[in-house]
Amino acid sequence: MTSLPIRLGLTMWSHNQWQQGFYGSSTKPAERLEKYTQVFHTVEGNTTFYATPSPQTVRNWHAASHDDFKFTFKLPQAITHQQMLKGCQAQLKDFMQVMSPLHERIGQWTIQLPAAFTPADLPTLQKFCALFPPNFPLGVEVRHLGFFAKNDDEKRLNQWLIESGIDRIIMDSRPVFSAEPINDVIIDAQKKKPRVPVHAISTANHPMIRFIGHPELDANMALFKPWLAKLPEWIRQGKQPYLMVHTPDNVLAPELALALYQQLQSHIALPDIAAFPALSSKNDDNQLTMF
Repeated sequence: MTSLPIRLGLTMWSHNQWQQGFYGSSTKPAERLEKYTQVFHTVEGNTTFYATPSPQTVRNWHAASHDDFKFTFKLPQAITHQQMLKGCQAQLKDFMQVMSPLHERIGQWTIQLPAAFTPADLPTLQKFCALFPPNFPLGVEVRHLGFFAKNDDEKRLNQWLIESGIDRIIMDSRPVFSAEPINDVIIDAQKKKPRVPVHAISTANHPMIRFIGHPELDANMALFKPWLAKLPEWIRQGKQPYLMVHTPDNVLAPELALALYQQLQSHIALPDIAAFPALSSKNDDNQLTMF
């Protein structure tokens, strides 16, 4: 299996507006995941947050991916948001059973918690995480501002995460909130994305940054600058960060991810990203016309 210094990914693998620029016109919707995994190293599996997939769908995802690729599926919102991690052991067991064909390809199971989940609820989170086997790949994303206060509450969270080997997921929404709310897409993104401080702390071996980009791609270069120091630092420490790239509508997310990765390559040696399938297919077409 390939050892990657960093895993680069997007918030999804299927987007209709990526057909020409990313997948290539000949790619069918059912082939998108396979094409995606040829370029990116991971994906933020939001689909499981909204509904548990069917067993057949999970098998299809396994068939379309490969062993060097890692999914980072979110736990269902019924568990994390509706039940706030309480009384959900049976639901969790059922979900994990459905997802079992992909367990070896999970980089991180994401426990995304709502803003209503406060520092006073930390014991509930600790009890919930105790349901998993030791060394299970977990990441926790908190959104209540009490976890960002640099006080005893935040210290308790971080210390427990370090002791438990659980990654604290870092939301960097500064870029999207720096955009002028001039259209519905930006306004909607600013309503939905949490505006929390960026605490660039690594509590385990796979720190995850969710970079919510500015809609103008060039504007992200300056906003990404702090990560050009922090990510190489973590890599030199032997960690394998995950960089998840979003934009307000995700139409240009593949292009932004590539641009940010190339910025990182100017600061630390990283393997090149494979060409987008659309570009590869064009090159194949050009070669065919030469004979």
